[in-house]
Amino acid sequence: MTAFPERLAEGYRNFLGERFRQEQARYQDLAETGQNPEILLIGCCDSRVSPEVIFDARPGELFVVRNVGNIVPPYETSGQFHGTSAAIEFAVEALQVRHIVILGHARCGGIRSFAEKRAPLSSGDFIGKWMSIIAPAADTLEDPGDEPSADYITRLELAAVEQSLANLMTFGSVRRRIGEGSLALHGAYFGIASGRLLVRDPLTKRFEALVEDVPARVSMFGVSSE
Repeated sequence: MTAFPERLAEGYRNFLGERFRQEQARYQDLAETGQNPEILLIGCCDSRVSPEVIFDARPGELFVVRNVGNIVPPYETSGQFHGTSAAIEFAVEALQVRHIVILGHARCGGIRSFAEKRAPLSSGDFIGKWMSIIAPAADTLEDPGDEPSADYITRLELAAVEQSLANLMTFGSVRRRIGEGSLALHGAYFGIASGRLLVRDPLTKRFEALVEDVPARVSMFGVSSE
């Protein structure tokens, strides 16, 4: 039998000795009363973009769904498997969350693969079929040619967030609760290298920095502005 990854075992031991000990009462309360998060966050499964870390969230505060490209598919019932849609249904109908956040990010591998029209990684082409959901977002931009620029990919990453917000509105439960004033939708975009978070203004549809004075990254050669 292959040994459990030592990195996870070490992390778990650290968790028991620090965070669990500090928040044991909270975990006990969550176990007995259930979860009651106010925020559904739909993010990318990219290992560099952890919502709980970025937003310094405590246990039970965020209901997080992660998939390749932080994508919300349009509502439809003809298929067999709807993991993201099931999570949206549970969060909106059962948990009664008050906010849904689509968290995009810089340097997204899934979106880059779509932009570059890469060959499938497998015969099933799961990534290619999944990423085709953002085709309407790509249609709002110019043809990038055979070698998409970094600027184009950034704009496609932002457009994909916009597309997922539009797809949320195809869910009847989401539309109903927005109409009642009990649910709000938000778009955000995280810069991996800079730590900068952009938040979408619902009126202008522009993404603006949530905090202007993000600490500069310090490198071995001094302060970096990246």
